[in-house]
Amino acid sequence: MQRSANLKSRLEAIDLARGAALAAMAVYHFAWDLEFFGYAPPGMTAEGGWKLFARAIATSFLFLVGVSLWLAHGRGFRLKPFLKRLAMVAAAAAAISLVTWLVVPGGFIFFGILHQIALASVLGLPFLRLPALLTLAAAVLVAAAPHFARHAFFDHPALWWVGLSSVNPRSNDYVPLFPWFAAVLAGIAAARMADAVGLFSRMAGRAFARWTRPVQLAGRHSLAVYLLHQPALIGGLWLASQVLPAAEAPRETQFTRACVAQCRETHGADFCGHYCVCVLEDLSAEGRFDEVYAGAPSAETSRRLQEIVSACTFDAELAVPGGDGE
Repeated sequence: MQRSANLKSRLEAIDLARGAALAAMAVYHFAWDLEFFGYAPPGMTAEGGWKLFARAIATSFLFLVGVSLWLAHGRGFRLKPFLKRLAMVAAAAAAISLVTWLVVPGGFIFFGILHQIALASVLGLPFLRLPALLTLAAAVLVAAAPHFARHAFFDHPALWWVGLSSVNPRSNDYVPLFPWFAAVLAGIAAARMADAVGLFSRMAGRAFARWTRPVQLAGRHSLAVYLLHQPALIGGLWLASQVLPAAEAPRETQFTRACVAQCRETHGADFCGHYCVCVLEDLSAEGRFDEVYAGAPSAETSRRLQEIVSACTFDAELAVPGGDGE
């Protein structure tokens, strides 16, 4: 729902913006699927421009959640529509957690963007009554919190959803409360200011070109599109892989790319490049690479791997000063 009390029709601009965000998301997920099936380099979507692209998509979605929350309830809270929408989003989030836990338990989605939307929809309600500048100030604090409020207290899995653990947990879609709730708050503040100057009233009569109708339709049914597009993409690529399997990259290349992708969750690119090459070279020099790559190292190799990791971490820190962050 996206109507303020003085708006009697849907805003095509909001549907169009949401549809465009969905299209961008489909592009990113298709790239991720290409990586998953081996058609693209491992770790590609976790680095560089792809990583920024993913963050921009998530930010736009959550910003629009804040805008829609204001449009639906800014002039008066409507309990029944709110609970209906919340139940749908929460059920979809739970379904995604269950499916990914069954399919990819090592990176299952325990708190992804739908979980964030459900929680933010509830936490955002009090901000509908606050001045826009105060809401923007809260958004700044929420966005900055991971830079100054991380603590080992939040390392327990039951608190990973907060986003303040000392190290980010592994997940294929991790959108915790901090810092991502900031985008929702920014959307609420922006919508409040836009409504105050009559922008939404002027937008209500604006119609876009006919070719945008499919995009608007997708934006109008964003939850259904979100749930269905990825199974469709994966199914199509799986069929393609049966006809034209992806060429397998050398094991050393796969190991290094996977190592860099995991390392970059907590360190900078230069640090990770140096660190991962160091680990690969030491394992290969000692003839232990095959064991580690196969995922079945002996007790001696496991012990030695920990020593190599420590030594290469120290070496990378010397080679790349200040390489702990992005």
